[in-house]
Amino acid sequence: MLENCTATDSYEISPRFRRSVEERIARLERDAATDETQIPFLVHEDHIHRQMRLVAVQRTEALRMRLFLDRARTRLPRPLIEI
Repeated sequence: MLENCTATDSYEISPRFRRSVEERIARLERDAATDETQIPFLVHEDHIHRQMRLVAVQRTEALRMRLFLDRARTRLPRPLIEI
């Protein structure tokens, strides 16, 4: 999906949506770190591989969302009083 995007692609998102995405990124990164700390305690090789894949997927998704935010512009809020 990211391969089709060019450097000039830009999106305009609301401040609320940006905040929501930033919170999701933080949650994914925190969960990846927590899940990674559990790997040394796992016994079965299959479980270890699944846990490592989970961590990789969480970090990949966080990176994908960060790249999206890098290309996105935050829309300015509308004025409270119409001019």
